[in-house]
Amino acid sequence: MIRTIIRKEILANILSFRFVVTLALLLVVVPVTTFVLTSDYLKKVSDASLRQAETETYLRSYAHFNRIGNILRAAMPPLPSEALVRGLSADVNLSEFDNDPLPVMFPLVDLVFVVTILMSLVALIFAYDAVSGEKEEGTLKLMLGNGLARPQVILAKIAGGGLTLLVPYVMSLIVGLLVILVHPGVGWGAANWGALGLITVGTILYVFLFYALGVFISARHHSSSASIMTSLLVWVLIVLVVPSLSPYIAAFLSPTPSRIQVEREAERLGDTERDDLGRKLEAERMRDVRAKYPILAEKLSESDKKRLIERDPAARQAFEAATKARQDAWDEANRVQGEKITAVRSAATRKEASQTALARTISMVSPLAVFTYMATDLSSTGMRNGAYFEQLKGVWDPAFADYERKKIAELQAKDPATDWWNTAVDMSDRPRFEYREEGLGARVQAALPEFVLLFGYGLVFLVLAYVSFL
Repeated sequence: MIRTIIRKEILANILSFRFVVTLALLLVVVPVTTFVLTSDYLKKVSDASLRQAETETYLRSYAHFNRIGNILRAAMPPLPSEALVRGLSADVNLSEFDNDPLPVMFPLVDLVFVVTILMSLVALIFAYDAVSGEKEEGTLKLMLGNGLARPQVILAKIAGGGLTLLVPYVMSLIVGLLVILVHPGVGWGAANWGALGLITVGTILYVFLFYALGVFISARHHSSSASIMTSLLVWVLIVLVVPSLSPYIAAFLSPTPSRIQVEREAERLGDTERDDLGRKLEAERMRDVRAKYPILAEKLSESDKKRLIERDPAARQAFEAATKARQDAWDEANRVQGEKITAVRSAATRKEASQTALARTISMVSPLAVFTYMATDLSSTGMRNGAYFEQLKGVWDPAFADYERKKIAELQAKDPATDWWNTAVDMSDRPRFEYREEGLGARVQAALPEFVLLFGYGLVFLVLAYVSFL
């Protein structure tokens, strides 16, 4: 009997005007969006390749140590998944658009937008009269009066409605994937297809979750008009309001200093306070040196000092001791203040991380945020991939710094008078930064909590709909 009710629900939904509009909308939005994102990805790949070639050409002639710091930097390459999921790649600088701010003000949609915004809204539009409409038409009494069990009715409605919604989504996704397949430059591998398959599983959970929510709201109302208004209100709250407000709530609950404040404090510690400490340490150490070498207390011009150093070894020793004392004093001041600056920046970084974690936790009250984290982590376009990139960069940076020191030491060994700072040097043997996407297994493991949470939300709404209907 439950199969009969499911078929009835699917047939009724497919023959409705809502289904036609949804199918037409998705068949336009998903392929067009995929085409634009794919073209944008291929352009990024071309630009990255050209930039790499120009960097190699530049280094062959101008590999000076005073320049390479601004040229050789670890950079994340364009990712194949960006042809479908934009993720954090949407955070760009306005200057990249040739003074055109519209791409930032009106960003492109992607698969995550289609699922989280369009599919959730469509699910509620399909489900708002699933029970209340039957009440108004009197068909609900007829079904129950013919001996149909209430549990079978409510479960069949949710199953039939959810399956119906997946039809236009799958059809539009297939067309969108054809766009990717006809572009050989995208080069999706097994990990990309595996990630897409898991995202699709998450999409199924997300769609059924919202359809169950819609059925629950419908079961709590006796009129479809009241049900649709409540559904829209709930949708706005959990889809639009909660994720948007979560960073501000986290900032209120766990305030952190702005980066401008942190850098201003770092500049003060490295400038004014460093100079004060340096002068103090220099005065203390020079007091001891002058006591040991009375000649340093005499007022001598630079020319007199030079002549005295040339003819008197004791004077040379005294002035060398003074120079070393000053250098040691300022080295100590730099060390002390450097540790303070590091402590200030580290504390700010910890606070920022804590605030971000709190904002993420608050935002996960919304299923939209949960699905977004899951999809971007699986596709290597989210915050997890940013942290993974920083780990790779943290390995490459020290390796390149060691390489620089060795190169400088070689130049100085060949000719101590060489201006190594502005001398071109062959860097063809330098360690190169290579980005490799995190393995799919690690990404899946990281996304498991989001899968469980989506399933949990769906189960809660299913239980609420079931109990309300009973």
